[in-house]
Amino acid sequence: PFPGTLAKVMDQETGTLEMPPGEVGELVIKGPQVMQGYWQSPQETAMALRDGWLYTGDLARMDESGYFYIVERKKDLIISGGYNIYPREVEEVLYQHPGVKEAVAFGVPDEYRGEVVKVVIVPQDGALFTVKDIQEHCRGELAVYKVPRIVEFRQELPKSLVGKVLRRVLREEGVS
Repeated sequence: PFPGTLAKVMDQETGTLEMPPGEVGELVIKGPQVMQGYWQSPQETAMALRDGWLYTGDLARMDESGYFYIVERKKDLIISGGYNIYPREVEEVLYQHPGVKEAVAFGVPDEYRGEVVKVVIVPQDGALFTVKDIQEHCRGELAVYKVPRIVEFRQELPKSLVGKVLRRVLREEGVS
């Protein structure tokens, strides 16, 4: 962090226990540049600011040297059957498939597991593969609970003006 700024990684559930190096938790920061609160939104302020610490919503880990690594956004974390699944981990495996041009993973509600992994894939031009091909590819690289249960193919993904994939839009669409 910048001089005069403090940072640490806290447990995801309560935000009260500091995580040891190498463990993933929520990144919290404290310093002169931290906001005073959300405009006319005391409830959101109370959730984000606790005892002067800003709970960023970023899941991160700190190494033994004190360097921080952002792992994922807390709201993007998929919890399936009690297991934490980082969408980025699933996406990295999908990008190893030669036919995948773009991919995004996110959680969708599931009555039994809470959430399951859904992926939306844009294939490379001319690439032909099936849902089963993608799931088999993922089984070779991921734990069984991380393998996408739902796979959808599209021509393009929704993106922001700067080209960032809008995972939130896909989640809100409730596409299945």
